[in-house]
Amino acid sequence: MKPQQRHRGRMFRICKPPAPAGFTLLEVLVAMVVIGVVLLAAMRGAISLTNSAHDLRTKLLAVLTAENRIQELRLAGGALALGVNRADCDQSGVRFVCEQSIQQTPNPFFRRVQVRVLNSDLGAEREYALLMTVLPTTGG
Repeated sequence: MKPQQRHRGRMFRICKPPAPAGFTLLEVLVAMVVIGVVLLAAMRGAISLTNSAHDLRTKLLAVLTAENRIQELRLAGGALALGVNRADCDQSGVRFVCEQSIQQTPNPFFRRVQVRVLNSDLGAEREYALLMTVLPTTGG
């Protein structure tokens, strides 16, 4: 039974004030901070994946460029001149610098060929591919 109270000859029921509905301002602010931190972490992850995909594509193109250069030397046949040669080489719209080094081997009929593919789009020059092989030469 609910407690009752008399007031000027009338009987009134004492009721509890209604419980507040909803959230307080502090609870809403804390929830917004938590959501902001979660979204920030998700954005960092997405940006990291995007950068990784771009680097992977650039590395793939660099390896293809180095393989193409070695195949060009192989198909050219003939004498391979000793020394280092740098040249611009583009692949699928990406600018690379190819550094080709041809060195002697103990066998005079073969040359050691090393091709480095560099890219400087992000500022400092960075090596994306390095391939090395031994090719026959006609000059001794």
